[in-house]
Amino acid sequence: MISSLLTQVPAPPVPPGTPAEGFKAPGVEDFNLPPIFEGIPVLEWVDKVSIQFIVAALIVWGFFALATKDPKVIPGRLQFLAEKFQGIVRDQIARDNIGPDFRKYVPYLVALFAFILVNNVFGILPFVQFPSFSHPGMAYALAAITWLIYNYVGIKKQGFGGYVQLMTWPPGVPGWVRVILTPIEFLSNFILRPVTLSLRLFGNMLAGHLLLLVFIFGGEYMLTVADDLVLNVLSPFAFLFAIVMTFFEAFIQVVQAYIFTVLTASYIGASLADEH
Repeated sequence: MISSLLTQVPAPPVPPGTPAEGFKAPGVEDFNLPPIFEGIPVLEWVDKVSIQFIVAALIVWGFFALATKDPKVIPGRLQFLAEKFQGIVRDQIARDNIGPDFRKYVPYLVALFAFILVNNVFGILPFVQFPSFSHPGMAYALAAITWLIYNYVGIKKQGFGGYVQLMTWPPGVPGWVRVILTPIEFLSNFILRPVTLSLRLFGNMLAGHLLLLVFIFGGEYMLTVADDLVLNVLSPFAFLFAIVMTFFEAFIQVVQAYIFTVLTASYIGASLADEH
């Protein structure tokens, strides 16, 4: 797994016979992957990240299609896994955050959770090892879909005026306080929600993978480039930390997919509530 990550963003070559340069820490530029079909205008949008998003969508669709193709009363392993996953989203996310009308939103929340989770796991998957959401575009798109859904269902239930009042006019608050709170509520509910939702996912995926790159490339530098016996001896610890951080990153990947889905459900629930 470590060797494949080393080939993902190759370190600058050191010409033979020249003194070794200092370690150059990985940065945001290492996430700018070139297009696969460079020079072909129609296909210049195709890069590793876009392919990962397409593959992730196919994986999610294929998994649930196979799991529900021939459902049985006593489920097989694949059907059991799909039902367990759906049950977690239904009972612990949708029901707890949306309320009585939760069932109609379960399919979207299940697909959302699974899609984000698969793309996050790409970050530690051998021979892939690049988290799709370390590029912010799709995170913005998913946050925009969440924004459209919770505003649409809120307006549909409350009416436009009632919904705007619900989201910006806190009940039981003195009028002079509402003058301060109303702009804050407007910014929070209509503007900041999708921004923070997308940036939280993007930021965690970018930072986690960048940390892995630091340990991997740092260990490679200490072992093969640095002309220092102490650094050579200590290099295995860098690789050990990279392994430890890989497991920690796997935990963060699951948590971030869960948080994004929970917040989406809570925003829908808040839009459907009679009052905050």
